[in-house]
Amino acid sequence: MYAIVVMINVGIFVLLALSLNIITGYAGQPNIGQGAFFGIGAYSGAILTGKLGIYFWLAMPISAIITGFIGFFLGLISIRIKEDFLAIVTIALNFIVAAIFQNVKFFGGSMGLSVPSPYWFGNPLSYHGYLILIIILIILVIIFSKLIEKSWLGMALGAIRNNERAADSLGIDTKKFKIMAFVLGTSIAGLTGAVYAHYMTFIMASDFGFLTSVSILSMVILGGNNTIRGPIVGAIILGLIPEVFRFISDYRLLVYALILILMIRFQPSGLLGDDSFVWQKLTNLRASYFKRRGA
Repeated sequence: MYAIVVMINVGIFVLLALSLNIITGYAGQPNIGQGAFFGIGAYSGAILTGKLGIYFWLAMPISAIITGFIGFFLGLISIRIKEDFLAIVTIALNFIVAAIFQNVKFFGGSMGLSVPSPYWFGNPLSYHGYLILIIILIILVIIFSKLIEKSWLGMALGAIRNNERAADSLGIDTKKFKIMAFVLGTSIAGLTGAVYAHYMTFIMASDFGFLTSVSILSMVILGGNNTIRGPIVGAIILGLIPEVFRFISDYRLLVYALILILMIRFQPSGLLGDDSFVWQKLTNLRASYFKRRGA
């Protein structure tokens, strides 16, 4: 059972890392407040099922829509401000959202919020059920991310990431595509939040604080943004580290900060980014293996 719980927790972070990758990896927009949208989705799902009596399976997509709607406004902000200033705004947003959850009674305040357990064919959803649900969601998000990469949206976001002014001069509607990236990335985070809230059956504002946002960003940077494999591997590594090395669990923020500094300084493409040393080695080894097989 412990292994199932760990896999569920890691799977949730995989979804969050993939969601941030759409904003930061594909569109190149700095976002250090993804934990806020994770929390918005969690509280939306909890209120929809706990206070409004909506079924969990319907509350999930509604939570994604609510979170994406709020992400739309962040996308509007990204049109006005860029780079470091946008990063600061997302940090501030994270603190504001956490403070609202912490102090507004409707959201449970400092006492937190209880979340009802969802049912599947008349029975409470088990740990195995949550694991299957999260695996299905990961597969769907991977397919969705792959479709983005191969579509006109992915090409437009790549142009914005590489040189926004040049993309604008070529007639690409950079404002529209940046907003789309924020809406899509935050919607996936909101959907994940709704699943997380019902899996935990109790949530607090501290679950979605700045540390959570830094954790998600560290996973994307460690694995390699602008790829699908990178955020997945980064989420698995950093998701398992607190379980394997419990003595550093109280120093996670320090560890994540060191990882960010070291990766940005020595390996900006991440462990498995297209230009990373590790990925190039793996690519060369694979090419050599198939060459030998062909010979």
